[in-house]
Amino acid sequence: MSIVVQKYGGSSVADVEKIHRVAAKVVATRERGHDVVVVVSAMGKTTDELLGLAHAVDPSPPRRELDMLLSTGERISMALLSMAIQKRGVDAISFTGSQSGIITNDRHFDARIIDVRPHRVEDELARGRVVIVAGYQGMSYKREITTLGRGGSDTTALAMAAALGAEHAEIYSDVDGVYSADPRVAPDATHLPELSYDEMQEMAESGAKVLHAKAVEFARQHRIAIRARSTFLESGKETVVHEGVEPGEQVRAVVGQKGLARVSFDDGGEKVGFALGHLRKAGVVSRDLRTADGRTELLVVTAQTPDWEKNAKALRADFGATIEEGFGAVSAIGGAGDPALALVETLAGEGLAPTELIVTPVRVTVVLPEADTDAAVRAAHARLVG
Repeated sequence: MSIVVQKYGGSSVADVEKIHRVAAKVVATRERGHDVVVVVSAMGKTTDELLGLAHAVDPSPPRRELDMLLSTGERISMALLSMAIQKRGVDAISFTGSQSGIITNDRHFDARIIDVRPHRVEDELARGRVVIVAGYQGMSYKREITTLGRGGSDTTALAMAAALGAEHAEIYSDVDGVYSADPRVAPDATHLPELSYDEMQEMAESGAKVLHAKAVEFARQHRIAIRARSTFLESGKETVVHEGVEPGEQVRAVVGQKGLARVSFDDGGEKVGFALGHLRKAGVVSRDLRTADGRTELLVVTAQTPDWEKNAKALRADFGATIEEGFGAVSAIGGAGDPALALVETLAGEGLAPTELIVTPVRVTVVLPEADTDAAVRAAHARLVG
């Protein structure tokens, strides 16, 4: 039988009723003749609640203990889903990340998968069981529990699919795939049936939330297709991310991101290298690093960065960084011609003034005041995607 790897996000397993509905989908997949491995996130807002508890005890909790705490969220959902599947008469077993063979480096709170040894998963599949795997977590080569950072369950699913030889991974959430913009911001956004790895990764790094950038990179490296689907909507739609998508003439999507801080260093060299090393070690989520005329700049996603105020203070005091907050970014993904000129002209026509323009082979990004982000997304989408 072919192996199907499915991942269900926190909104899909947010309560007991939804867990039973997911169990029904898993059983239906099993009854179609597939071996099924299911990767689950923590229920609903569990991870945020656990983070809140940790910070109530210690505003800067030890990363090792934070990983021990946060890893319990997926243990709850994996066990409950296994129970719900067994209640339907199908044998199932749940495994933690370490039991599943997810091996990571030793960076707590933002670990990277370095190997997958799914021997126990394969043994249980051979016994005819559905295997439930806790997403977002693994075990370091030092035998410590680690977590993979935000969106880590997506990466778990892709890593498990690669290790088991699956052709694709099915990623389920509360939306039926990827749209040309956030429909809550741009009501004229349209569904995208397929995207290239490059396009999807640029969208994820620019703030789109359907798939995580690290998972897309993992899929690209191992040539695994991603099928992004809705858990409960019966629209029949999906977005397939794969390597066979040819670049088109038109911009594919417009993505907005809020809560950005611009961090800059006036002198280059060794001090900047130490500062960037500090950012990586501290788990600071950043994007768009660039250097020109002896000045190094990057954008920090403050909402996704743990202890941002503490890190900002250290960057100023120890590395002489200049930090400006209150920015947003709008990115046009894909497209031939000159989308940069069209984007800037469009925003100027709306009275919106970008403070910065960033161009990559697949993306054009403007940085602007955070309050203008949504209006800029709507205007850019209407002009560039239409």
